[in-house]
Amino acid sequence: MFYKFSAYGHPNILGTHKTTLEFTKDEELTLEGDCIVGVKSDFELDELKDFIKKSNNKKITITIGEISNKSRKKIKETICAEINQSFNNNKEFVIRKTDFVSERTFAISSNKAAIDLNRDLINFLKEKNNKISVIIENKKE
Repeated sequence: MFYKFSAYGHPNILGTHKTTLEFTKDEELTLEGDCIVGVKSDFELDELKDFIKKSNNKKITITIGEISNKSRKKIKETICAEINQSFNNNKEFVIRKTDFVSERTFAISSNKAAIDLNRDLINFLKEKNNKISVIIENKKE
């Protein structure tokens, strides 16, 4: 089982936060949002809640990959984490290395935060029109 959504880059993406990474539906981003690695995200809360409900395993993988890159080999990152059963936010999708949960937290105990992502991917995400896909899958045990 998997769920897929898209997000876009923004010139203010830094990807420097040490414990979280985030996708937001906002179109704009300030330099204070150092955990945000994608804007204009098109995830749907009801579909994500359905994914959580149907998941037979709390452990997931989240793959972030370039879509609109024609000039070089595509870069992708895979993150391992655990689903937060109480995720309930239609604007922000947060992945945390810690076990802190809030309604914004989709996943906890992640093996990566924004700072851990490939710098080539972060540089790709500094371009406003560059698009990524985010694929969430149940981890095979």
